Amino acid sequence: MTTKTILMAAFGAALLCAAAAPASARPARPWTNASLSPDARADLVEKRMTQDEKFTLLHGYFAMPFFSKDGSLPKGALGSAGFVPGIPRLGIPALQESDASLGVANPMNVRKGDSATALPSGLALAATFDPGLAYDGGAMIGQEAWRKGLNVLLAGGGNLARDPRNGRNFEYLGEDPLLAGTLDGESIRGIQDQHVVSTMKHFVLNDQETNRHWANGVIDPAALRESDLLAFEIANDRGHPGSVMCSYNLINGHYACANKFTLDTVLKGDWGYPGWVMSDWGAVHSANDALEGLDQESGQEIDKQIFFDKPLRALVKDGTVPQARIDNMVHRILRSMFAVGLFDHPPVQTPVDYKADAEVAQSVAEHGIVLLKNADNALPLAAGAKHVAVIGGHADAGVLSGGGSAQVIPHAPRGMYPTVAVGGEGMMGPFSSMTFDPSSPLQAMRGLDKDAEFRFDTGRYVAAAVKLAKASDVAIVFATQWEMEGSDLPDLSLPGNQDALIEAVAAANPHTIVVLETGNPVLMPWLDKVQAVVEAWYPGQSGGEAIANVLYGKVNPSGHLPITFPKSIDQNPRPDMPGIDLKPGQVFDVHYTEGAKVGYRWFADQKLTPLFPFGFGLSYASFSFSNLTVEGGQTLTVSFDVTNTGSVAGEAVPQVYLTSQAGKPLERLIGFERVSLEPGQSQHVSVSADPRLIANFDTTAKGWRVDAGEYGVAVSRSANDPVLTGSAALTGEMVQP
Repeated sequence: MTTKTILMAAFGAALLCAAAAPASARPARPWTNASLSPDARADLVEKRMTQDEKFTLLHGYFAMPFFSKDGSLPKGALGSAGFVPGIPRLGIPALQESDASLGVANPMNVRKGDSATALPSGLALAATFDPGLAYDGGAMIGQEAWRKGLNVLLAGGGNLARDPRNGRNFEYLGEDPLLAGTLDGESIRGIQDQHVVSTMKHFVLNDQETNRHWANGVIDPAALRESDLLAFEIANDRGHPGSVMCSYNLINGHYACANKFTLDTVLKGDWGYPGWVMSDWGAVHSANDALEGLDQESGQEIDKQIFFDKPLRALVKDGTVPQARIDNMVHRILRSMFAVGLFDHPPVQTPVDYKADAEVAQSVAEHGIVLLKNADNALPLAAGAKHVAVIGGHADAGVLSGGGSAQVIPHAPRGMYPTVAVGGEGMMGPFSSMTFDPSSPLQAMRGLDKDAEFRFDTGRYVAAAVKLAKASDVAIVFATQWEMEGSDLPDLSLPGNQDALIEAVAAANPHTIVVLETGNPVLMPWLDKVQAVVEAWYPGQSGGEAIANVLYGKVNPSGHLPITFPKSIDQNPRPDMPGIDLKPGQVFDVHYTEGAKVGYRWFADQKLTPLFPFGFGLSYASFSFSNLTVEGGQTLTVSFDVTNTGSVAGEAVPQVYLTSQAGKPLERLIGFERVSLEPGQSQHVSVSADPRLIANFDTTAKGWRVDAGEYGVAVSRSANDPVLTGSAALTGEMVQP
């Protein structure tokens, strides 16, 4: 036998052996091949699943012990907002879902002693106008979640601030679709780069908390596309969230978690969204919701029954719901798990570098603090102020945070952080306590100025505060406005007689500075009587240090308002809160007559002057804008120079607004840039507008229509303060979603 014959015989024998090899000798899980696409890997798993295994992924637990009969957690659950069991036979990991956005939550301390880094509020992040900081914050909380064993964060809040009383505005990113969508998308991207799925929520029009389960948002479909949906569309484009969480409310007569238009037509159809739609906790009303675009029932214990188990199985059996729909629901969940890395990079419970993470939170806070007033250059504080009165706001103990599912148990020495019980009834009652992140502004200021004498008064008794103010060179009043999920504010005043406190202190000391820790705009009847006002929002883990650094000039304030501060609630499209007097269970309409003209656009359209406009923010530096050029064609490209004309380094945030659209007046933010400059330094800035921002949505053509004509633009310091104006002609086009 020749050598060639021997080799051929051996090769044939090898082939026969391979063909005869038992199945167990072959790769048992071909979906572990990371070179395959997420869709291909999901297909391979789904085809191996039994019907019972498929339904395991379609509904999940509220992973809290008080929702179980025996007070225990579901088997395998770490304890968090949600849990979907894994399928060990196929190597499918469980979904360990945590509330998030502002940090990794630990509701009711279910994971005993597990704290996390508290990010500043969403409005504070939005005030930075900085996509990079949004990514950094998302990456930080994503990494913390991964190190705690969690792999899904219920983050990505992108609802627009249509009402300044909304109890969850502090979680969100303001009133403008471009700003909110850009920062939301970057935060989502930061989270998912850590191999943790992020949701995008609450989809869509969940713009008030008052009777949120029965509020029916009535809005023109085109206006919805150009406002709330546009914010989510931009966030989806940038962040590619693994999951979208639908909301409690109704939209034009259909519940958001059973809304075929928003879920199937827009999200999955026009946007080509490949991930899965999960419900908010308690937002499922029927097993038929699966036919309207809902893929997964969350927090099953809160719904009237577990709709996505036996009731949905029955609909499959009688042919109402095709098996193909079930397979698609499963595919979408698995596809996102593969795309984000839950199979290939499972969480590993390891120590968290809380010091480094606190620095991320502090950077967001420092860049998001907004200087609203600074008469006579009262700030930064001069070294000559030897006797400083610090009054109110629990400034001796920490900085305020917002309540509800977004509440973070802040990382603190010895696990101690201040809380003040508020109380209340209903599902959110147990969460109704003000939590203060343990970062004391008073102690931080003492650390920056060791020569000054700082004396603190709680502000509970006006007379005592006035006495201290009179004996001091400077009086700094810390004022707070607490809010939480589940309820809206009754008005825009500072609660607890704080307005009267500020009036009295300002009358006693002309050098009075007010620091606001709020989750929404507030009225300021005392504005003309104080020297300076600083909006610090809920400033997070190291908020005390951030506030002190701004007050003393260690940090130059550069935040700009992401939400309009009205002079009164009468300037709002709905001065009376819809549904406020109705009993739970009664569906009512919320007429969004302003359409796409949310916030500053409403003020411009109605020719209203706010207390402080969207985009407003002062600095210790000064900036000039010059050399404007505007180019047209298919979109607008706006270029200009920014120069620091002041004596200290600072960061400018020039904003570019559309002022007219094919000859029609229209105000809309189409671009912004954060520019860091030394004194005398200049930088050239160029902004190209996303075509959707200069277009109108055509519901007949199902696309964005840019009309041919002349388009006006303004480079502005805020929505009310244009500095450079110009225009250019556009050729006109249709842009598909």
